[in-house]
Parts: sequence; C-alpha cells; structure tokens
Amino acid sequence: MSSTVLYRAFGFRQYDGVRTTTADGVLTLHLRQDPTHDRCSYCQSPDVIRHGAEERTVRTVPIGGKPVDLRLPVPRLGCRNCGRIRPAAIRFARPFRRVTHAFGRSARSLRSHMTIPAVADHLQVGWDSIKALFQRHLHTHVAQPKLKKRKRKRLAIDEIAIGHGHRDLTIVLDLVSGAVVFVGQGKGADALTPFRKRRTAWHAKIEAVATDMSPAYTLAIREHLPRAIHVFDHFRVVKLFHDRLATFGRAWPRAAEGPLGQKLLKGTRWLILKNPENLDETKGERTRWEEALRSNQPLATAYDMKGAFRHFWDQPSVAAATRFLDDWCRRADRGVEAVGAGEDGGNRPDAPTGGAQLPPLPDLDRSAGGCQQPDPDAPAAGRGKPL
Repeated sequence: MSSTVLYRAFGFRQYDGVRTTTADGVLTLHLRQDPTHDRCSYCQSPDVIRHGAEERTVRTVPIGGKPVDLRLPVPRLGCRNCGRIRPAAIRFARPFRRVTHAFGRSARSLRSHMTIPAVADHLQVGWDSIKALFQRHLHTHVAQPKLKKRKRKRLAIDEIAIGHGHRDLTIVLDLVSGAVVFVGQGKGADALTPFRKRRTAWHAKIEAVATDMSPAYTLAIREHLPRAIHVFDHFRVVKLFHDRLATFGRAWPRAAEGPLGQKLLKGTRWLILKNPENLDETKGERTRWEEALRSNQPLATAYDMKGAFRHFWDQPSVAAATRFLDDWCRRADRGVEAVGAGEDGGNRPDAPTGGAQLPPLPDLDRSAGGCQQPDPDAPAAGRGKPL
C-alpha cells in the first residue's frame, strides 16, 4: 500500500505500507516509518541513531464493518543532543495507548447517539476500552474547564448519589456559566478541602454561595468565605416551612375536642401543605380544607402565615425582603405569645382568606429554629438568610 493511499484514507504521514494481512476477521496493515523522519521524542532533534525497534499494534477506525489494526516497528532512538534513548513518537496515537486518535474521535461521536456497550459492540472492542477512552477525555477536557477563574464569583454546592446510593459526590457549579468547576469524593465539608486549595490558587473573590441547609456547609462557608453571602434556595426554605406545618397539623387532631372534631381534622394534614390554587374541587378538597380551617383558629392562623410568606419571594430588593421578613417574624412571635396565653390569636374572620395579611402564628416547634434573627455569635448551624 502506497504512502499516498495511507495519507488519504487515514491521514498518516511519514509511513509506508509494507503489506496487508487478515486473521480472525481483523484486517492488519503493516507499516514502516521512514528513517529520514526520525526525531527524538523528547527534544525533537533529528540527530539520532537507531537502537533496535519494538513492534506495536494499535486499533484504528473500521473499514466496511471490519476491524482494522495497524502494526509497525517503533524504533528506539538514541539522541546525540540530549543523550536520551527513547522510543520514537507515533503521530497518530498517544504513548501506551492501543487506539489511534481517529478511533477515539469516532467513538466519541457515536457516544452522543449510543450507549457505551453499543459503541463497543459496533467498533468490536471491549466495553472497558470505550469507558476508559471516555474517562480520559472527560478528565482532560472537562475536569479542568477553561473559564476566567477570577470571574467565578457565584457558586452553588450540592450533593448527588451514584451507584444506587452507594457513592456520594459533592459538586461545585459556577452559576454564571453553568460549568462544573469541582467534583469531590464523599459529602460534607471535608469533600471541599481540595477545592479550597484550588480556589486560593485562582485568587477568585467569591461573592455568593448557594447550598442546602447543612450545618457542615454553613460552618465551612463561615470559616473560609466570611465575606460571601450564603444563599439558601427557595425549595429548601419552603420544605422546612412545610415540615414545621406538617408537624403542627399532626398535633391538632389529637387535641381536637370530641369525636366530631377529631374526625373533621383527621386526613386534612396534607391539605394544609397545598396552595389554595392547587386544591382539587372534584375530590372535595376545598370543602374539607375550609371546614378544617374554620373549626380550628390556630391551624388557620398557621396556614395564613404560610400564604403570607409566599410574598417574600416577590420582594423587589434585598432591603424590601429584609423588612418583610423582620415584620413576618415579629408577628409570628406575637402570635406565639398570644396562643400561649390562651387568646384567640388575632381578628381573622371565620372563612379562610389565604391572603397577604399577617396574623399571629402558633408555636411551630421553636426548638427547630424558630423565627429569631441570626446572632453573629451563634453556632454556624443557625446562620444564613434566604436571599
């Protein structure tokens, strides 16, 4: 096979075709490197001499559905310039790799349309070879994204479980570009130790970090990013409120007076977690919801406080949101004192409104966090505002 055919078919330069053989359904092209193109693989000097050769076989793209191997003797070159003796570099394959660059590109293009086992079956190689190829590609091109490191100012930290929950990973995202900037093994603050060292090398000024309500993350951000804003996402805050409301709803059927009151409140715990617009009238949910709130003033007060809290996310600025939250907490605290003293808890009408009025709130397990504003000297688990 002439060097022209090799170049046009595979893009090989500086190699001559010696012969072609077929064995076990595999087409093997035997190549030979032109001695005039010998170069030291370390310093690229042409002043080299050959010290024997070692045969090497690599897999390239198939022809007509038949796998193709390239077999060639790789000369050991002694360099007079640097004094090293090294194998000659092969331009179409990396050192210690059993596939060519073209094979890797073909496999990656197929991977966007097929699974790893399907790609391996199509190219007639082992699935572990395809998996290793993709792992190297991800490590080279994705593990260290080429971003403007100094402009990474807003980050998000979250945890995921892979392998049916048997392995945890901690992911750090750049919220501006959406790129994954770090993947840590395990979970918790210890998984972020390598990232903290990398961030120091970036000299990045982090302005805000979004996480869940894990005390470990709160402590780590307070210690290593004291000037950054710690952001709790909408879902986490609403879920915490729903947990307290559900706990409160479970207690009231037991405290209801008489069998009729207990029967009325029983089964309505999940209704109070719904927004009014999500109630299914065909199943009678709105009727049961109204009767339960009408017969239980503290439960209705708690539900109205939940509805009022939804307006927090509509505030136009940080200052407005802070004023709203302070006012909401003050009214909730007054409601706790009023219910504890046996008062009616406010001037709410009998029918539930679900509006933006801020009636007092019964005690929603103050030991779990309450509505107190964070104390700068308090433990890290109680710090942070939902911004």
